[in-house]
Amino acid sequence: MIIESRGLTKSYKEVKALQGLELSIQKGIIYGLLGPNGAGKSTFINIVAGLVKADGGTLEIAGKPVITSNKAVKGMMGFVPQDLAIYEDLTAYENIAFFASLYGLRGSEKKEKVEKALEFVALADRKKDLAKNYSGGMKRRLNLACGICHEPEIIFLDEPTVGIDPQSRNHIMESIKELNRMGKTVIYTTHYMEEAEELCDQIGIIDHGKIIAEGKLRDLQKIISENELIYIEIDGDASSAAETLADIKDVLSASAEEEGILVTHNGEEHVLGNVVNKLTVSGLEIRKIESRMPNLEDVFLSMTGRTLRD
Repeated sequence: MIIESRGLTKSYKEVKALQGLELSIQKGIIYGLLGPNGAGKSTFINIVAGLVKADGGTLEIAGKPVITSNKAVKGMMGFVPQDLAIYEDLTAYENIAFFASLYGLRGSEKKEKVEKALEFVALADRKKDLAKNYSGGMKRRLNLACGICHEPEIIFLDEPTVGIDPQSRNHIMESIKELNRMGKTVIYTTHYMEEAEELCDQIGIIDHGKIIAEGKLRDLQKIISENELIYIEIDGDASSAAETLADIKDVLSASAEEEGILVTHNGEEHVLGNVVNKLTVSGLEIRKIESRMPNLEDVFLSMTGRTLRD
């Protein structure tokens, strides 16, 4: 494991931000850390960064304990915060060079890595422009470049696509995938469930300072439902059609949805055939049949009872 947290605790006066956090992250994966506001995500990241000291428990990065003065461990990590950490009155080149200096890069090595970071986020042709003249999407890309210019092994990304246009969002998503292909371990927080579904190899849901569910997306889907869902698009009255299916053996529910019916059943193989037969006998034309699983937002709501935007 490249990150190992055991019994990590942290309180702010009466607020218990972390309550014995247990978390293990494998090297070389994209790990999604999801949770409502105030769940403990930021506290955990701040402890990893050495900005906050834990009250109790242990935290190791690549087998080494994290302490505020451990420069070797800090050098392994890159942080891309949600709030833009760039200087508006500096150029893109100057911004990245400044952060590269903070990570100990000097001379030709610094220049080479700054240029490489600019190329990576597609800002090389605008490197002499002041950051204040950038669009929101360009600022986000510059923010990313500042966090990865020293080529860290572990990269923390805190909602890196907030408030940007679709093109820039897509570029950042593809950049994250490329960083992972390069062998980087990425810890990703987001309020956009579809991003976590697309990017993350492993997902942890944190609430009240503890991991309450963890696994691959399909594992999490199974936590909330062992039942199966079928969506059937029909040519006809979906409400009436749903009523005709309710009494079929092993159908748990049938409800009208958009131009079709959502059928929940217990997984028995004969159910689909019986459903199709009932609809056909009723004179309804079936346009499409597809299997559905609960999405990540369904899982999140089931586990926490809140939306990420509370």
